[in-house]
Amino acid sequence: MVINIIVARKIAHRTRTKVRYNYYMPQQPLAEQMRPSNLDEVIGQPHLVGEKGILRQIVAAKHPTSLILWGPPGTGKTTLARIIATEVKAEFIELSAVTSGKKDVERVIEHARQNWNLNLRTILFVDEIHRFNKAQQDAFLPHVESGLITLIGATTENPSFEVINPLLSRTRVLVLQPLSKNDIVQIITRALTLIKSTPTIDDEAVEYLARLSAGDARSALGTLELATKLERKHITSETIKTAAQTKLPGYDKKGEMHYDIISAFIKSMRGSDIDATLYYLARMLEAGEDPKFIARRMIIFASEDIGLAGNGALSLATTAFEAVERIGMPESTYVLFHVASALAKSKKSRATTSAMYESQALARKYSTSQVPLHVRNAPTSLMKNLGYAKDYSWQANFKHPKGFLPEEVAREIDQRK
Repeated sequence: MVINIIVARKIAHRTRTKVRYNYYMPQQPLAEQMRPSNLDEVIGQPHLVGEKGILRQIVAAKHPTSLILWGPPGTGKTTLARIIATEVKAEFIELSAVTSGKKDVERVIEHARQNWNLNLRTILFVDEIHRFNKAQQDAFLPHVESGLITLIGATTENPSFEVINPLLSRTRVLVLQPLSKNDIVQIITRALTLIKSTPTIDDEAVEYLARLSAGDARSALGTLELATKLERKHITSETIKTAAQTKLPGYDKKGEMHYDIISAFIKSMRGSDIDATLYYLARMLEAGEDPKFIARRMIIFASEDIGLAGNGALSLATTAFEAVERIGMPESTYVLFHVASALAKSKKSRATTSAMYESQALARKYSTSQVPLHVRNAPTSLMKNLGYAKDYSWQANFKHPKGFLPEEVAREIDQRK
């Protein structure tokens, strides 16, 4: 900036012309301006901030508790942490696990000790806490346990997999839900009162923006802010579409949503709900899911949930996988929808799956049981004399009088029946 001004002055001196300097005054993003300062201003998360919500109780008691806030982006994790710190009159220190390291944590702990001596609470907020490795998370344990710091971690990933168990046992996990469409509409309406020279906006544009944001308030406000800069007078759905550009559904092929949707897809087929089956299939494909992953899961489903009720299901699902491999996308979309519909419509049977689990349990329990002599092979005279293959007849559907199982295994199966 300084170099540019000096160069401009030299040019002005040489040309003897006046130079006018335009300084840009930075302004907070709309999402930051809209950040609530108390629980009454929070929109959404009624199970946490409602009259009997746990955060409402924590604030009322003025006694902070270490928490893990788990939820999608733009649902208020950082906001709620800041409100708690304000309400309980604690110093709020914020770290991002993406950019912070061991030294940053050590500095915070040292600062917290100074606060402790001054009888001042310290709340350490760690954004994306799941990105800290095990050793880094271990470093918090003694200080959380002693009460030196109150730790509030925020994560978009399932803490069961990403946060170490000792830390989970010292914190409360609170789940934040994606904001509803009505929540987003309220936030947009409130935001429009903050924007100078507010343009008018269609109801359809508000609805479109609310749907497009997929429960993410930050995304909605960012799109709205850009839309107001693109169009100063009247915002339409087209303005919102231009500001948002392309937005994929909230889906991470390695994240929680990946497993949630494939689970819903399988359960919908199991429940013979064709509409739900095809809806979840469409969501996966729209989000860029690997079609071969979907086809593999349908092969498993054909044996696990249909089995003997429809022996052709396995061949159909296997053929679908081969078709996806050979044809590729987008044409194999037809194949996936065809086969998913067929599997959802098919009769279901867990007989094969149940028999598999029971047989595996028996095999583990009786892993050293001897194979009966009469069903063993007898290639030598000595083995025949010892009773190998005794009274066995090589013919179709032959049933040996003594059966085919070890006695103890046969006895347990009979008892189950």
